[in-house]
Amino acid sequence: MRAALSILGLVVVLALVLQQMKRSASTLAPPKPAASAAGAAQPPAAATEAVRQQVQDALNQGSQRASEATP
Repeated sequence: MRAALSILGLVVVLALVLQQMKRSASTLAPPKPAASAAGAAQPPAAATEAVRQQVQDALNQGSQRASEATP
């Protein structure tokens, strides 16, 4: 009887854990884009180039600040 209750308790805990995992996984799903945002989105190549330019500008700014800070 004790073993049966232990197994039943483990099954209940497993069910609760799986339910929480399902809820967590549903919140991690990427949101679906809105119709208005889809038309204004940049093509992937343009977005990649824009990010590359921003990173390059940030690196140049950091380099400039570092050179100004050194005596």
